[in-house]
Amino acid sequence: MVASLYVIGFIFGRLASLVVPLAIALLLAALLAPAVGFLMSKRFPRGLATVVVLVGGLAVFGGLLTFVVTTFVNGVPDLAAQLVRSVDKVSSWLLSGPLHLSETQLREFADRFVKTLQDNQSGITSSAITTAATVGTTLVEMLLVLFALAFFLYDGPRIWQFLLRAVPTGPRRRVDVAGRRSLAALVSYVRATGAVAVVDALGIGIGLAVLGVPLAVPLAALVFIGAFVPIFGAVVAGGVAVLVALVANGPVTAVIVLAIVIAVNQLESHVLQPFLLGRAVKLHPLAVVLAIAGGLLVAGIAGALLAVPLLAVLNSAIRSLLSDADEHVAPADVHTSQPEESGPDEPGLDTEADTTPGAGR
Repeated sequence: MVASLYVIGFIFGRLASLVVPLAIALLLAALLAPAVGFLMSKRFPRGLATVVVLVGGLAVFGGLLTFVVTTFVNGVPDLAAQLVRSVDKVSSWLLSGPLHLSETQLREFADRFVKTLQDNQSGITSSAITTAATVGTTLVEMLLVLFALAFFLYDGPRIWQFLLRAVPTGPRRRVDVAGRRSLAALVSYVRATGAVAVVDALGIGIGLAVLGVPLAVPLAALVFIGAFVPIFGAVVAGGVAVLVALVANGPVTAVIVLAIVIAVNQLESHVLQPFLLGRAVKLHPLAVVLAIAGGLLVAGIAGALLAVPLLAVLNSAIRSLLSDADEHVAPADVHTSQPEESGPDEPGLDTEADTTPGAGR
């Protein structure tokens, strides 16, 4: 088993540019599949329902992205001007404050900084070229995500049945049940995480707007994205918001923003996640931290984003395979059945497993 896991991990590591887009497409499919199921219940053909959901999702995403980018571009000049004023204040404090630095020392520091940039110009240029290549790779991966998402939504049940053929006949039914449990848990996880992210973004975004902090909308969008990486994402996004408030509005506003970020994070940790995520998956905080750290080391930001959903899927699958109650459950009845072993400390099961990609009826 250890050797098999090592080989699988090695293959996935070498094929990260393929595996990560497919995993992201599966997450998006778990989020959008209920919409496809709803349209099919209204007598939409599956193909038409898939097209409507994809086009509608792209329209909403494109509109929000355009709004965020436009707001960011319009707010950068004011922020840059405020940054210059903040640098002037810091320079004046260094000259007249308790450090009593001289103008010669400040000038020497600025000259050393400029010289460092000049000495590393070739490195900066190569980094820019690498970044351009990375942007091109990212665009290709985004197209792969969109392509895979379309087929996950349209042909998910048949894809799942095809994958089951690789399982021996004896345990095939148990694996089918465990897979459906996992997909149901994934749908619940994505829904709950999306709801938590919306609350985080609204709370911090409204606070920034009321305090007059520039770039409130882009910062709220950053908080929304960061919320999909448990624990670390909220801390990093909140830190960026505090830093912008410090540069643009001063230390008093930055302290208030810090208090808002802490309050929103406490609301997320003690109210939203226990009630929303607790129904789908219940993972120990240590397991979450280790999963995020491992994902970050293996696949960077994408690994940190996918680590917890993967852990939730594996947790649900293993519990189902070990459950005596699931031994007698038919795959078609997964969406209405609950394992007898599930309790307050066990992961709950979503009731709409049949709408997930691959959960054929």
